[in-house]
Amino acid sequence: MRLLVALDVVRIGFLPLVDAAVPILAREFGFAEEEGLDLVLVRDLSWATVLDRLVYGHNDAAHMIAPLAIATSLGLGRPAHALSVPFVLGLNGNAVTLNPDLAAKVMTPGEPGDAIAIGRRLAIAALAAKAGGRKLRFGVVHRFSSHSYMLRYWLRGSGLDPNEDVEIVTVSPPFAADALASGEVDGICVGEPWNSVAVDRGVGAISVVTAQIWRRGVEKVLAMPTRAMEDNPERTERLLRALYRAGIAFVDPAHQDEIVRILSGPAYVDAPEEPVRRAVSDRILFARGHEPHHVPDFMFQHREAANFPWSSQAAWLYAQMCLAGHAQFDAENYATVQRTFRPDVYRKALRGIGADLPGASAKLEGAITDPTGVGTIQGRLILGADSFFDGARFDPAKLGDTLADRA
Repeated sequence: MRLLVALDVVRIGFLPLVDAAVPILAREFGFAEEEGLDLVLVRDLSWATVLDRLVYGHNDAAHMIAPLAIATSLGLGRPAHALSVPFVLGLNGNAVTLNPDLAAKVMTPGEPGDAIAIGRRLAIAALAAKAGGRKLRFGVVHRFSSHSYMLRYWLRGSGLDPNEDVEIVTVSPPFAADALASGEVDGICVGEPWNSVAVDRGVGAISVVTAQIWRRGVEKVLAMPTRAMEDNPERTERLLRALYRAGIAFVDPAHQDEIVRILSGPAYVDAPEEPVRRAVSDRILFARGHEPHHVPDFMFQHREAANFPWSSQAAWLYAQMCLAGHAQFDAENYATVQRTFRPDVYRKALRGIGADLPGASAKLEGAITDPTGVGTIQGRLILGADSFFDGARFDPAKLGDTLADRA
């Protein structure tokens, strides 16, 4: 007679995006169950609702935009709730998609181009629109989102003041293509498959992908209330092990057809299979009527310790929040930001399963131009290029210099 063992229920909030794949596959492929967990995945349509469910105790963890976890811990826009990030769910996976008329002015539609050249031409178009009395308007998924800060970083590096020369508004990911089609916005910066949905509908053309702006840009994370995470460390470790194994499955080409079928289903992303497949396979269609192009590292998962929560990633995001005027630099807050990402919890959870574990918790972001070996406490780790489009480097120990240089 088979004994039934009760599973620990863990509720995880998510938005219908391809980069929610890791918790979805942890459930669908049975990795969570093997760790004694019953993952209940709660689908929402806005990051605000995902956050509310998390901080008010309706969910135990969340698929979350990284800066929102930081902003919540700092109490920006609402009372502070301490959140922790013990696991990064993926890097990159977003794009800047423009309406077809604007795209034709700044790039060769359908072809991947140079982020610097496209940015300069976009700056000319934006300044002309401003002089004509109507600023270009861009939709991002949340004020405190990596989409917002990557877009701002690119615009600023292209010669624009994101606060003065354009408008940046909030649009929920599943409705981003609709906002573009209606003319409410001139461009969107959103995760997949919603850029590709806009392309397939003919209402947008992808101009740059965020991997061109920051080759290893942190995107979605697993966010957990800090107290709950620390009060139940054993359950947290089981969850991280399940997610890690799901990441291995995600990058295995043998699983691709099954992954596309699962993700595109109505319970999860609820989108056509073709744009989901393109995102999963790093083959991006830049404009309707053209052929997809292979975009290296478009959606970066698992490899090169992609799931490791580097505190320097959190530091870079905080720098962008300060530059945007969303936060004022404060040394105590900066310490809180760097503590939000928890490499210590990651290492403890994965030490026993052979994962590659970096020895350092922070690094000089943007400094790697060629494959480089780094020190580890377990395994052997070679990191690929993590460059910014403008060639800048970010040293988390010199945040003041970054803010002064970019002011």
